[in-house]
Amino acid sequence: MKLEDLKLSDYRNCHDLEVNFNKNKTLIIGKNAQGKTNILESIYFLSTLKTPRTSNNIDLIRFNSEQFSIEAQIIKNNTNIEMYYKYDSDKKRELKLNGVKSGIKDFKNTLRCVLFSASDLLLLRGTPQDRRDWLDRAISQIYPAYDERLSKYEKIRIQKNNYLKDAIKTGNYDNSLLDVLNEQLSVTGSNIIYIRKKYLKEIEKIAQNKHNTISTGEDLGISYECSFLDDPAIEDISDIQTVFKASLEERKTEEIRRAQACVGPHRDDVKFTINKLDGTKFASQGQQRTVVLALKLSELDIITDKTGDEPILLLDDVLAELDDIRQNYLLKSISKDTQTIITSVDTILFEEEFLKDVQIYKIENGRIID
Repeated sequence: MKLEDLKLSDYRNCHDLEVNFNKNKTLIIGKNAQGKTNILESIYFLSTLKTPRTSNNIDLIRFNSEQFSIEAQIIKNNTNIEMYYKYDSDKKRELKLNGVKSGIKDFKNTLRCVLFSASDLLLLRGTPQDRRDWLDRAISQIYPAYDERLSKYEKIRIQKNNYLKDAIKTGNYDNSLLDVLNEQLSVTGSNIIYIRKKYLKEIEKIAQNKHNTISTGEDLGISYECSFLDDPAIEDISDIQTVFKASLEERKTEEIRRAQACVGPHRDDVKFTINKLDGTKFASQGQQRTVVLALKLSELDIITDKTGDEPILLLDDVLAELDDIRQNYLLKSISKDTQTIITSVDTILFEEEFLKDVQIYKIENGRIID
C-alpha cells in the first residue's frame, strides 16, 4: 500500500494544500502550529474517519469556511484508488472511491495507517478512557465492523441511561424494559470484550519481543481489566455474556439509584506491567515510552499479518520526545518498504545517512513552501 498524493481543501489551517509522496520516506518540517500535524491527521482520518484530537468534525473545517475536503491517490494491491471525503458545516458528508459514492465500511477498509504521536507517549499515565480509545482505534484498523459494534453498544447504553433518568423523575420503573436493555447490552458488550481480549493477547506476544530488545531484559505484560470479570481466564464469548448478565442483575439497584449503566466495556481498562509491576503506577518515563514504542511497532506487524496490507506509518513529532536509544531503535525497526511520513521541527534529529533517501518538505501557515 502506498499513498501517492494528498490534497487538502480548507482542512484545519490548510486552505489549498497538495503533497506528492514520491519516496517511501517523507519528512515534513516546520515550526509548531504551521500545519504539519494536520497533514498526518488528515491521512489518519481517511483511514478511520476519526481523529484523536477532536470528536467533532466541525472542528476540522478551516475558520470562516463552509466545508473541508480530503483527496488522496493510493496504490493498493497494484490498483490505483482515488479517495474523496467532504464534510460541511451542516454536518453532511460525502464519501467516494474512484468517483463512486461509497459506504462507510468500504471507505474505512481502503487505507490503513498507524499513527504515533507525542501524546501517545502518555498512554500509561493517562485515563482508562485514553487506553480504551487507543485499543478501539487499533482494533478498528483490522476489523472495520468493530466500530459498528461500539456504536450499537453506545446507543443501547445511552438509551438505558435515559430510561433510568426518566424513571427517577416519574417514579415509574419498568423492570421488563430494563431487562430487555440489559440483555441487549450483554450481547453487544460481551462481543466487544471478547474482541478486545483477543487483540491484546495477540499484540502482547509481538510487543514483548520488541520491548525486551529495547529495554534489555524487562518483561512486559498486557492484560484486559474487565469491570466484572474476576477471572481473566474467562475468554469464551458465551461465558463472558453469562457473567456480564449476572453482574447487571447484581448491580441493578445501584444502577437505578445512580441512573446510569455501571457495568460494561465502557468501564474497562488495559493494564500494562513491567516485571509484574503496574506500569501506570511504577514505570519511569523511559519505561513508559519503551512500552508505547513497542506497541506502535507491533500494530504495524498485526495489521500487515491480518490484512495483507502494509500500513502507512505516521510519526508526528515523536522523535523529539525519545532519547537516542529509542530514536535509533524506532528508525532502524522501520522496514525500508514501509511508507513512513514524519513530522519534525527540523532535520537535526536525523542522521545524514537516513536523510539521503528521504523526501523533505517545509510547511508554513498551512502551505508547502520551497
